[in-house]
Amino acid sequence: MIDNLLQIDSEILVYLNNLGSQEFDGLWFAITDQFSWIPLFVLILFFVFKKLGLKQGLFTLLFIAFLVAFSDQFTNFIKNTTERPRPCNTADLDGIIRSFTYKPQSFSFWSGHAFVSTVFSVFIILLLKNWSRLFFILLLYPLVFGYSRIYLGVHYPFDVLVGYLSGTIFGFLMYKGYRYLFTLVFKKELDISE
Repeated sequence: MIDNLLQIDSEILVYLNNLGSQEFDGLWFAITDQFSWIPLFVLILFFVFKKLGLKQGLFTLLFIAFLVAFSDQFTNFIKNTTERPRPCNTADLDGIIRSFTYKPQSFSFWSGHAFVSTVFSVFIILLLKNWSRLFFILLLYPLVFGYSRIYLGVHYPFDVLVGYLSGTIFGFLMYKGYRYLFTLVFKKELDISE
């Protein structure tokens, strides 16, 4: 059964990866680069500080930094435990998926891009949802970011899907932890209303 699932995973990868075309490669390389998303992060931090003020905003910024660092290191732990090779480094897929010079040597499962971006997005959505429902559009960020990894052949779809699912759970748990710490530090409940 596991072999069948892995085969289906490879087939979906081949299909999705081969939808790409050379004229869009540059766009997907830009999308997969974390630094391309800096304007989005700055905009989100603007809203966090606008709604929470300086002191609570700094606390939230520190928590977000912890959240991202922890998520990244937890991803490395999972990758080094499972040791699933990336599709771009798999001989069976050589010549079947589109090939790029970009071939990370770390392991594939699970996608750190999908996991960390989902943890971040779920946390921010839960933090700011009562202020504006527009923050739910932030779900597009991990979806596009994760797909870029399939497009470039550096992750299987299952790696990305599990990154999304586990990122959703971790994002929710991190938000609960944040609220608890917020109450301890500021001696009041977090209130971000419209």
